[in-house]
Amino acid sequence: MKSIADKAEVSIDFADKTYMGAFGRESAFDIKVGPDDVLLRVVRAGAEKREFAMHLHYHLLADILAEIAVGLTDQPGIEEARLQVLRTAADALAKALKKRRGRPCDLPRTRHRS
Repeated sequence: MKSIADKAEVSIDFADKTYMGAFGRESAFDIKVGPDDVLLRVVRAGAEKREFAMHLHYHLLADILAEIAVGLTDQPGIEEARLQVLRTAADALAKALKKRRGRPCDLPRTRHRS
C-alpha cells in the first residue's frame, strides 16, 4: 500500500441512505491492474477504520481520463505544483502504454467481486 499524499473524499448515494467518508494522509491506497479492469482500494486505519474499493473497466477509465483532460483545459487557477504531479503521472502512464503496444495481456484472468 502507498501513503496518500493529499486526500480523497467518497460519497455514495442510495435511495434511502448516503455514505460519506474522507481519507487523508493517515490513509493508504493500492492499485491492482487486471486484464479487464483496475481495482482502486483506499484504506483508513485507526479508530475510524474504513475502506473504499472501486473496479474501473478500461473503457470507463479511458472516458474518465479524457474528461479530466477536458476539465483541466477549462479550469483556471490550478496550482503549478499540482499540475506537475499530474504531468509526471500522465507521462508514466503514456510510457507504460507504449511499452504494451501489441502485447497481449499476460496476466491470469481472475474473477473480481463487485
